Amino acid sequence: MVNILMSGCNGKMGQVITRLAGESESLRIAAGYDIRDSIKNPYPVYTSLNGIKEKIDVIIDFSNPDALANLLVFALDKKIPLVMATTGLTQAQVKSLEAASSQIPVFFSANMSLGVNLLIELVKKAARILESSFDIEIVEKHHNQKLDAPSGTALAIADAINSVLQQKQEYVYDRHSRRKKRSRSEIGIHAVRGGTIVGDHSVIFAGNDEIIEINHTAMSKEIFGVGALRAAMYLHDKKPGLYNMNDLIASE
Repeated sequence: MVNILMSGCNGKMGQVITRLAGESESLRIAAGYDIRDSIKNPYPVYTSLNGIKEKIDVIIDFSNPDALANLLVFALDKKIPLVMATTGLTQAQVKSLEAASSQIPVFFSANMSLGVNLLIELVKKAARILESSFDIEIVEKHHNQKLDAPSGTALAIADAINSVLQQKQEYVYDRHSRRKKRSRSEIGIHAVRGGTIVGDHSVIFAGNDEIIEINHTAMSKEIFGVGALRAAMYLHDKKPGLYNMNDLIASE
């Protein structure tokens, strides 16, 4: 049995993972950590990491980027593997995860969905083939409560595309301030926020007289919870290192 500390347990994703873990025979949430303790959970919830007494095998974090520093101190001190599923991290915070991975196993992915990671592999292949004659645009849509824009997934898609291109592209976020035609050396990235959209990412390859579009739509938050729990199972017995969804997929 893998014992999980659910960081951000009282948030929307924390509650999704709580329900999914309750249906599992191989893992359980042993304790929760959240700045709010107003929700009753089937495990103890702490508002301070210092008070946690339960045996923890893996931490799953679906909270807020501001919580990362304290969480890393706790994980490194206790030598506990960390599944980082929180989005909107700064480059400095990503670097801190990379540094921590020299001492503990760290699983970090911009998106915990298997389907999104498959989309990334597909668009990399398309970008290699279409580079010389197609413009590339990324459009992401999320609910009106999402704080970061563009999404971490949209940026991960752009980075993946750029990694396979011979000519590296500039990222252009919206174009209302630009009074000039689109150049061939850019990837447009656009964010839509509205309603209760769980997550939608489209990559558009626009050429002369033809358009290729690769799209992924999340119908519920459950797919991210399933991915995070699979990552926890995968990570709990690993050596220190930085792991991602590609490692998980390759192991199955």
